[in-house]
Amino acid sequence: MPIDLAAVNWLYVIVLAILVFVSTLVGNVLSFHHRMMAALLSAIVFAGLFVFWTYYPHNLPLPTTLTVQKAAAPPPAAPPPVVTPEKPRNPVMEIPTPAR
Repeated sequence: MPIDLAAVNWLYVIVLAILVFVSTLVGNVLSFHHRMMAALLSAIVFAGLFVFWTYYPHNLPLPTTLTVQKAAAPPPAAPPPVVTPEKPRNPVMEIPTPAR
């Protein structure tokens, strides 16, 4: 199947389906069951609801885009600090060679 169903934002799909259902109900009620008028009113009501849902700043954690929102990438790691080698605790720096 060419669509990865695991990548679908199902909450967004459900919300849009509910918006379409409500707009279709409103369109049918307002048009007194005339099909073309109901379709036109449904499209207008859906467009209004969709714009309200997507662009109104309601400050709620609701899905507002079709794309999956990715977490921000962590900042690049700082370079490792320069480490100076420790001096040996033994004061003798050279190993004496045995005399022959």
